Amino acid sequence: MQPSITQPVSAPAASTNERPRSLRRYGAWAVVTGASDGIGRAFATQAAAAGLNVVLVARREAVLRELAAQLTAEHAVETRVIAADLAEPRSVATVAEQCSSLDVGLLVAAAGFGTSGAFIDAPLDDELSMIAVNCGAVAQLCHHFGARFAAQKRGAIVLLSSIVAFQGVARAANYAATKAYVQSLAEGLGVELAPYGVAVLSCAPGPVHSGFASRANMTMGATVSAHTVARDSLAALGSKGTLRPGLLSKLLGWSLALLPRWARVRVMTKIMTGMTRRL
Repeated sequence: MQPSITQPVSAPAASTNERPRSLRRYGAWAVVTGASDGIGRAFATQAAAAGLNVVLVARREAVLRELAAQLTAEHAVETRVIAADLAEPRSVATVAEQCSSLDVGLLVAAAGFGTSGAFIDAPLDDELSMIAVNCGAVAQLCHHFGARFAAQKRGAIVLLSSIVAFQGVARAANYAATKAYVQSLAEGLGVELAPYGVAVLSCAPGPVHSGFASRANMTMGATVSAHTVARDSLAALGSKGTLRPGLLSKLLGWSLALLPRWARVRVMTKIMTGMTRRL
């Protein structure tokens, strides 16, 4: 799939003096991947509500255009749409090129997907595509925008980790491994980029009410809303390195932290088995 770029949508004339200004300290634009639905869409919406212009990145161009028009109408911000499949190696380079002239100060790498079930039974192409999106694209985005933010001495990066990132999880072995990469990358980058005035946040939610469960073929019970995940993450920028939004994520984090790693693997596997029982 070749990336498709639309021209930016200009905002109607409006004063931004009444909007929250905290996010604008990083820059005038936010880049949000996975913006067409779920957590990514929630981040894009709340960034626009805070007065940031938004670059919307996802595969479904029609959905992105609709969201762009909505954000411009409701929040008087500018938007730019980049329809791209981040599993394709060239896609991140296209995003970087299209954002080169913009004062980008916030990157939210929310694009990603999961699979469930026994790893050896899964189509290998699906598993490799997940690594490309969840890890490869995130690395490329962080490398490019991390360098930009360090050079301008300001910026913020939000990466989407998970409660499964802190131990192996059977029946989601490869997905958990991709999130372990994201979590470790965020922790390391947070230390590396802090001297340059760049904040890095790892958001590690539990089950989220979004389209993720359907694609991953999971059944989720208690969930936190995508709105809550985005709201709490943006509020935590600059003050935390890892955020666990939602009560379930916090409870699991506190309780599992007391267990040895092998025990965490078994507890999380039992939880995952319940979520994928229909398989």
